[in-house]
Amino acid sequence: MNMADRIQYLRKAKGISQEELADKVGVSRQAVSKWESEQSTPDLEKVIIMSDFFGVTTDYILKGIEPVEDKEQKSKELTGKVLYIASTAFVFIGLFCAFGGWYEKQTMEVVWGSMIIQAVGVAGYFIGRLQSEEKASFYVNWLNIAGIAFMPISIMTGYISILIFKQGWIAPYPAGIFHTIVFGIVFVTVMAVSFILMRMENRKK
Repeated sequence: MNMADRIQYLRKAKGISQEELADKVGVSRQAVSKWESEQSTPDLEKVIIMSDFFGVTTDYILKGIEPVEDKEQKSKELTGKVLYIASTAFVFIGLFCAFGGWYEKQTMEVVWGSMIIQAVGVAGYFIGRLQSEEKASFYVNWLNIAGIAFMPISIMTGYISILIFKQGWIAPYPAGIFHTIVFGIVFVTVMAVSFILMRMENRKK
């Protein structure tokens, strides 16, 4: 990792845009962009300001020499990353439990029980946010949205299918041709919009 990569890494870990970093350091956004693309390097004064702002040493920014971190902090960072991954696992375990439970019993109780499993995953995600200074990856966030949105969209589109086409099933997964078509349109739209919005947000940072 070179200086350009370290500046970009610190900025993204802080969750700020190039423009926000430029304001903090007292330069233009274009200057920050050039630092991160290796077109230029910041002078020592700017490096000192960034080291204070990011809470790292100037040696880390200049040479990549990392200070010895506290074991407890390292443990928290690792725990946060594990919780991010576990949150997605719980969200999809809940989803598959709903599928299996509905196939066996076809009662809403299995859906609520599965949503509790998903709620555990969501709770784990936010605990991870508290533990780790780094935010979850784009794909963890997007997959969590997909897993959480699947059942509510299926149930909602089941109602719509019954009301409009007089056919369908209020279930955690699409059942029947009309329900499947309506579900597919709504679900793909929701996921496409969330993908675009999240990508736009990431590019700003």
